[in-house]
Amino acid sequence: MKRAISSSLLSVTFLLLLINLWPLGSLANKTDEDFLKCLYSPYYEGINLSEILYTPNNSSYTSLLQSSVQNLRFAALTSQQPSFIVTPIIYSQVQIVVLCAKNHKLEVRVRGGGHDFEGLSYVSDQPFVLIDLANLRNITVDVANGTAWVQSGANLGELNYRIAEKTSEFAFPGGLWPTVGVGGFLSGGGYGSLTRKYGLGADSVIDYRFLNYESNVFDRVSVVGSEDIFWAVRGGTASSFGIVLEWQIQLVRVPKIVTVFALQRTLAQNATRIFHRWQYVAPNMHRDLYIKVKITSVKLTADGEEKTIQVSFESLFLGPIKRLLDIMEKSFPELNLVEEDCTEMSWVKSTLWFANAGFPHGESHELLLNRNAFPKFPFKAKSDFVQEPLSEEALNGIWKLLSELDAGEALLEITPYGGKMDEFSESALPFPHRAGNLYMMLEGVKWNEQTPLEKQDKLLKWLERLHMYLTPFVSKNPRASYVNYNDLDLGVGSKTYEEASLWGNMYFKNNFKRLVQVKTEHDPNNFFRHHQSIPVFRGMYSQRIDDHLSQLHLSHETNW
Repeated sequence: MKRAISSSLLSVTFLLLLINLWPLGSLANKTDEDFLKCLYSPYYEGINLSEILYTPNNSSYTSLLQSSVQNLRFAALTSQQPSFIVTPIIYSQVQIVVLCAKNHKLEVRVRGGGHDFEGLSYVSDQPFVLIDLANLRNITVDVANGTAWVQSGANLGELNYRIAEKTSEFAFPGGLWPTVGVGGFLSGGGYGSLTRKYGLGADSVIDYRFLNYESNVFDRVSVVGSEDIFWAVRGGTASSFGIVLEWQIQLVRVPKIVTVFALQRTLAQNATRIFHRWQYVAPNMHRDLYIKVKITSVKLTADGEEKTIQVSFESLFLGPIKRLLDIMEKSFPELNLVEEDCTEMSWVKSTLWFANAGFPHGESHELLLNRNAFPKFPFKAKSDFVQEPLSEEALNGIWKLLSELDAGEALLEITPYGGKMDEFSESALPFPHRAGNLYMMLEGVKWNEQTPLEKQDKLLKWLERLHMYLTPFVSKNPRASYVNYNDLDLGVGSKTYEEASLWGNMYFKNNFKRLVQVKTEHDPNNFFRHHQSIPVFRGMYSQRIDDHLSQLHLSHETNW
């Protein structure tokens, strides 16, 4: 192994550990004790871990663990909490933790923004170490070359803010929720308001610094075979292969003035007809125009006895109001957009506007740096891809289901595709959901922490019914899902390739087999794993080696 670990340093004695942390006798088992001794081995002299290491006995442990839990459905899973939390500030600390965890058979989870829909980045039913990257959030913007290096612990709000500090001419095609971590966003593909113009966030990644299962750190060109990993982590879940410590991204150009609008239409205001039309026009509009849709039930009376369905159209246009109105009049007059509905602002302010659901829009964009400024709640979600417009009859069936729940308990969030997305092949990245898809649909339910278990169970069963109802209207063979909206209902674990394919093909389609090959070659002992990580299969690895040797043999004969 490259000994980058032993390069910086002052030594920390085990006695200091005993004084400042906790008595060894209080550790849960010998594995934990051995792991702790490993961290403080004299071999790693000079790398101080005492200030970044926490166990359940530490007074800061619980608050630190909860700090980035975005889905409060997992906030109370005390039986699946980590034995240790580490908050590294330099890469060598991550290297040591991975080495010691591997040597002492502790699993590792890596958390960035904590938006994992199923909590896989911070819970496990096996003893594990949580590497929380919150302190690795440095962002370096290079305006001259239109690039930036961003550490995986940064979130999208911080990235947008730091770019805007340097320039108003560049942006990054990130997501719509500022607290989403950059690492998780990019490793699942990542979409947002610039997707139709520039593609996924992962399409703009041009280099990385990656830590593998041997705890070596390398970039895209420094190690033979790194290009396979580079392909895999941009949409194939980096947590299956190692840890991306830092990403180099290509920035994209945006105008100094953009226009936003948010319009709500109810059933009485022809919401069904307007959304039906949206399905045809939104994926085919000018690439500078992005119109997403949110659908939920809302109260008509204060007591909630009378409800209706509300369809909200939220939009970003890369240009001024006048040009937007011209395009809308020609392409989507059914929405009846007028100048008073629109607001011009800077690109960076538009990212905050989306996070606040269209209003208000007067806050300072300093709010993007506040990791606690946006709400958290328990939720469960599923996702689908739609390739043919739903009929008004099919939509009425959805409205009927939504009407069964209280206002605001369920949400459909619909993201238009088309534009740049149509130009990528399914295999360009592990994320395969490109040309041929009109839009992606998120189906979700939410509640609060005081909601009775019976009510939560009712909501989850309702979500299953909605998902079943949608079956005839969404993608097939396989029915596709978005890996960043991970859903353990699709399947857990994998004893055979066929079993793993049940969920793997839904996320990755034909790219799943290649992901398994990359995983088997580069993490053969399956160190980086969770309930839906890319699996390892020896037979597939052997076949890949045989194929590679055959190619070398043919090449040798040809050259000879």
